[in-house]
Amino acid sequence: MLAEETSKDTLCYGGLRQLVPGRPEAGVFEPVSPLARSITDLFVVVMTLGALVLAGVTGTVVFFGIRYRARPGDDEPAPIYGNRRLEIAWFVIPAVIVAGLLGLSIVTARAADPPTTGTPDLVIIGHQWWWEVVYPQNGAVSANEIHIPTGRPILVQLESIDVIHDFWVPQLGRKMDAIPGVANRFWIQADLPGVYLGACAEYCGTQHAWMRIRVVAQPPAEFEAWLQQEARPIAPPATALARQGQALFESKTCANCHAIDGRAQRPNVGPNLAQLARRETIGGGVIANTPENLARWLANPGSIKPGSLMPDLNLTQQEVAALVAFLDGRP
Repeated sequence: MLAEETSKDTLCYGGLRQLVPGRPEAGVFEPVSPLARSITDLFVVVMTLGALVLAGVTGTVVFFGIRYRARPGDDEPAPIYGNRRLEIAWFVIPAVIVAGLLGLSIVTARAADPPTTGTPDLVIIGHQWWWEVVYPQNGAVSANEIHIPTGRPILVQLESIDVIHDFWVPQLGRKMDAIPGVANRFWIQADLPGVYLGACAEYCGTQHAWMRIRVVAQPPAEFEAWLQQEARPIAPPATALARQGQALFESKTCANCHAIDGRAQRPNVGPNLAQLARRETIGGGVIANTPENLARWLANPGSIKPGSLMPDLNLTQQEVAALVAFLDGRP
């Protein structure tokens, strides 16, 4: 029942695909940044060389198996004790291939992982099982949904607050581990606007599979407008039901785990909820962010994401409705 309910409300992540205008089937092997393209190009070269070697070896075995097979009346063939030309050839050819791949690998490493000097544009922190996203330029904080401007490389500082995670958005750049106590840095870039999907690529516990990533690449002006809006605190409650929800948020100790100010980074046991209504998913990507799904999540988070640190507060239907009115903030 859980799998059926989740599948109905979950955004499609099949094959880590994303939607780019004009390219509805774009996938892992259609990179949209020079960083990711260099990795894909090397992969294609390696696979092509591997296929040629396989074809050559297989063809040679088949040819010799047919050409020199034993026939009735043939004598025992004379043994051959070495062939200098063949020995030189089967040493030189693999050496040239390996040396070529080494050179291409060095070029790819430099293209995919340039020096990471300067102030990071993003700080991404892995939690079990969600991503905290901090924008140092104005202190804005979000979760799971990462917005970036198109057309320029973005320096990311990657951290973990609990166990080892791994950040991977295949179409934008390389994989990188998030290790507790270590601040790793890497670059991502998107040349086209769109939504690019990724996931934690290091097993990190019960809900590892639902530690999803959405990178939203926007034109620079649109991104700057989003960033300014993201730093704003949640709007004051406009209805009696929303005001009741605000009182519940404080009395039910929700504020011990969740910040409600778009600039605050603590507490951060759970995601910052200041602009929750503007996000596409909740629960680290497990369900789409709708008022109905938010109500389901608040009523019984364990039924949607087993093992989640979000506790079941045994809320009544009225309390759930009040919290949704407060947190969602949609008209």
